[in-house]
Amino acid sequence: MKNKMMTLVLAAVAFAAGAATVKVDFTRDCGRVKPLHGVNNAPMRVGENPQWEFAEAGIPYMRTHDSAGMWGGTHYVDIPNIFPDFDADENDPKSYDFVFTDAWLTNIVAAGTEVFYRLGVTIESYYAIKSYNIAPPKDFAKWARICEHVVRHYNEGWADGYRWGIDYWEIWNEPENPPMWKGTREQFFELYRVTANHLKTCFPQIRVGGYAGCGFYSLDDAAMKKDAFYAGFLTWFEDFVKYVQDPKTKAPLDFYSWHLYVGGDWTIDRIGVHADYVRRTLDAAGLAKTESIFDEWNVFEGRAHRGFDAIKEPPAAARVMAAFALMQAGTVDKAMYYDALPTRSYCGLFYFPSIRTTPTYEAFRAFDHLYRMGESVGVTSAGKGVYACAAKGTNGKAMVVANVGAEVVAPDLKVDGADGQTFRVYRLD
Repeated sequence: MKNKMMTLVLAAVAFAAGAATVKVDFTRDCGRVKPLHGVNNAPMRVGENPQWEFAEAGIPYMRTHDSAGMWGGTHYVDIPNIFPDFDADENDPKSYDFVFTDAWLTNIVAAGTEVFYRLGVTIESYYAIKSYNIAPPKDFAKWARICEHVVRHYNEGWADGYRWGIDYWEIWNEPENPPMWKGTREQFFELYRVTANHLKTCFPQIRVGGYAGCGFYSLDDAAMKKDAFYAGFLTWFEDFVKYVQDPKTKAPLDFYSWHLYVGGDWTIDRIGVHADYVRRTLDAAGLAKTESIFDEWNVFEGRAHRGFDAIKEPPAAARVMAAFALMQAGTVDKAMYYDALPTRSYCGLFYFPSIRTTPTYEAFRAFDHLYRMGESVGVTSAGKGVYACAAKGTNGKAMVVANVGAEVVAPDLKVDGADGQTFRVYRLD
């Protein structure tokens, strides 16, 4: 190891005057580096158009939600797009239209990224004018069988399909949110029960879960605690885990997925608070083996103005890296940033229309350096707004330090277990 070049990445608004202590102990193993640098979506490339940016950044998972724009571009991913006539025969391959979803996902898989498939529909932000696909399916059992055939297409080659072995199949997205679900809570719970049980009966090896909850903003926000809509998100979750564990309505829940957007006085540390709440609630319900998957998140400069342009620039890169460090040390099992579709305002990884990668993209590539090393090691940091994580492996050792605080600081870096080794330093400022 002595001749290996080690890596230190400083992802920061600034490091200079002031003080912060960062201690890294390469002798203290802390488990595997987690696949936290997943994303929602990707550039909509079909045909021979590889997602080279995903390959270079080692993006581990891509979630298929809100793919291709409003209403799923009418031809991608969503169940009503793939199975456009609900009255058709669900056992007939001719009833399905996989063409464009296949063409897009083929490039994702070719980049080495695993698909995290959301079974459901795209958000209909203008549902108050007219809604199209967000009502409960008129036959839950048939909807489950349609989902079964989607799985068969991508995992068993059905209907001229593939054998990709997609592990994660998510049932719906944000059913607590009116633009996503026009039914009742009880109706959604029943749809989940019917579908999850059917899919696990057909494919015991896959991982089934949901429901991509809106988030738990009222958990630690006094104003939102008084808002019945936001407070209801906690009730949904707590009732849901009771429902799937009740012998009368039992259903598999291999993972629970949830969301959170932070910025301004909603600091990055909220991610840890909400993740701990999810883990405690699952464990208390007897679901200790259920993964906690944080599959929609982003960090903004402030709450009043989301600052969509700013999420592409170096300060945002530091915030993303800080979030990775916090999640690595916490209870999140997997995470997927929202979003990597260049035409979307929430996309921090690409400039549009040039489709050039951004400084925020570099945060994903830097974290992948740790992920590929494999073994997380002990890190502590003392300094407001300073976050760090580190890893080691057969190809060397590396650490990342991010400053997202208001003050300029010079980190006092203390390293154990790297005596005599040389580090190459990369700085994003």
